[in-house]
Amino acid sequence: MICCLNPDCPYPLNPDGMDFCQTCNTPLVALLRNRFHVTRVLSDEGGFGRTYLAEDLDKLNERCVIKQLAPKFQDSWALSKAMDLFHKEAQRLQQLGEHSQIPTLLAYFEENNYLYLVQQFIDGQNLLKELQQKRGYSAKEVREILLDLLPVLKFIHERGVIHRDIKPQNIIRRKSDGRLCLIDFGSSKQLTAKVQIPMGTSIGSHGYSAIEQIRDGKAYPASDLFSLGATCFHLLTGVSPFKLWTENGYAWAQDWREFLKNPISDELAEVIDKLLEKDVKQRYQSADQVLKDLFPKQTSLTKQANTPTDLPQIQPTLVSRKYTLLRNFFLFCSVILLLVLGQFFYRQSGRLELSISSSFGKSHHHADSNKIIPQTEVTLRNFYLANTFKSPDRSVLSVAFDPHGKTIVSNSGNTIKMWSLATGQEIYTLKGHTGRVNIIAMTLDGQTLVSGSEDKTIKLWNLARGQEIRTLDGYFNSVRAFAISPDGKTLAIGGDGNTIKLWDLTTGQQIRTLRSHSSWVSSVAFSPDGQTLASGSRDKTIKLWNLANGETIRTFTGHSQTVTSIAITPDGNTLVSGSEDKTIKLWNLDTGQQIRTLREHSDQVNAIAITSDGHILASGSLDQTIKLWNLDTGEEIQTLEGHDGKIQSLTFSQDGKTLVSSAFEHTIKVWRMSD
Repeated sequence: MICCLNPDCPYPLNPDGMDFCQTCNTPLVALLRNRFHVTRVLSDEGGFGRTYLAEDLDKLNERCVIKQLAPKFQDSWALSKAMDLFHKEAQRLQQLGEHSQIPTLLAYFEENNYLYLVQQFIDGQNLLKELQQKRGYSAKEVREILLDLLPVLKFIHERGVIHRDIKPQNIIRRKSDGRLCLIDFGSSKQLTAKVQIPMGTSIGSHGYSAIEQIRDGKAYPASDLFSLGATCFHLLTGVSPFKLWTENGYAWAQDWREFLKNPISDELAEVIDKLLEKDVKQRYQSADQVLKDLFPKQTSLTKQANTPTDLPQIQPTLVSRKYTLLRNFFLFCSVILLLVLGQFFYRQSGRLELSISSSFGKSHHHADSNKIIPQTEVTLRNFYLANTFKSPDRSVLSVAFDPHGKTIVSNSGNTIKMWSLATGQEIYTLKGHTGRVNIIAMTLDGQTLVSGSEDKTIKLWNLARGQEIRTLDGYFNSVRAFAISPDGKTLAIGGDGNTIKLWDLTTGQQIRTLRSHSSWVSSVAFSPDGQTLASGSRDKTIKLWNLANGETIRTFTGHSQTVTSIAITPDGNTLVSGSEDKTIKLWNLDTGQQIRTLREHSDQVNAIAITSDGHILASGSLDQTIKLWNLDTGEEIQTLEGHDGKIQSLTFSQDGKTLVSSAFEHTIKVWRMSD
């Protein structure tokens, strides 16, 4: 995806390769400063621009955050002041970014009349999201949070910087090491205060900000410490200070202990008492003072180094540097030894394999059941689990791949979500259905998505804009399957009515109804040329249809139970079907003759997918496994295990190197082909 940089564009996401935004017609910028590829909007900055997620091509597509200054006011003084404050924010980041728990400044520049500030992306989850998952922190955890953040505050305060907006949303727990990082040293709130309303404007977030910030627009180190205390209160109690502030002002800060669900130590309670003092003069004045009360017998931070990693004596949970170096040395030696031994055994096993067989398939003579023996002309490799991310909805019934391989789309309750394939982060949500979405499909160009729901409607969506195009005007009792023709113009729908309905996606009008099955239609698939349609049914048969006249060409029989899934190979020669009878069958599409049967699953086959080159078949089963097959030989290549629920959907990327699976367990898994 490529993101429109017009700060007023309501739907800025566009497919790669577009020159102009499909929403606002603004020229799209493929690379900012010939370096940064902007992928999506992270947040709006209250009329001053936007914050974007981007990829840094100079750093092997490492993710970064880009802030854009695009103020809407025209007053020359205000504009000059905004630019000056934005410049100072960049200077602050350059100064503070040397700290390992503060984002680093990567670039600062002007392009197309906008100012841009690029900073390091912190990969992790903020404490508010963590709280929503944990539903509360223990006193010990809150104390550890204080110990991790206080040295960071000491660092910035000694350099004359007041954060002004400390709250759970602006504290991220980094995935790589679990350390807490302080983000958002932004100038947007200062801009609001100093540019729009010069006097009496608050800086910060109500409930978390001290009274001097809210009342006078003034901030001191002690103001940040109040915000830290409010954050600790929120994490301990699960009660939002903002909600309490809107109801009772600052009364909550004096009575905060009444909201505790579990008792805490007197030491920690007294520290939070002093952090939340309403009078700035009665409050802690420095991070050093807080740490002295947390460690009454320890020396102050005055003589300590600035970074938390240099403070082992006040952070007993950290491993000493000497031990760490010694441990890392032995780990390094162990890795080298394993690599040497692994290379030796790899060569030996390779010689053994060559002596046993030259055919492609799974060797039953080896302990490693996933070992692949190369075939003469077709090179296939193992797939490995590259990423797992959770959907809010338990039943992820359907997933679809965008043709560019950057995003996937899945159902999530009565909504549809688009996800970044690289990060597993949600990009946006499509809302409109009133019942659970059961099935989705995407056109080959990635422009249009079709969704079927238990609300008995089918909706068409523009994925670039994230908007609904239309709802098909027809009665759909229970849609169990549909497919989109290769040219993206026709939709085939199967369901409980024992029929298949064909719809024109361009006009939204029904074309015709196909009738021949004696039970409900569970799966449909178009041929690569779009001239024929295959359908699988509960009546245990597969039918091939001529779409020009709506007549049945032939019927395939052989399955003993419901045909749950079907697919046609890219060359149009072979039909593949999965069934409740636990088998997968390959058929000659021209003659209707069965080619072979694949039998390895221990439960019904629920989903199948074929790579674009037609060489690999993936099958997903209620036995919670995914199996990969060589379609040329019928040999099983590999079994993928990792899901804890029944496999519901499978889809390959266009290049066949990535497989995405979903299951009845909240998860979507991304599998990649090894090099």
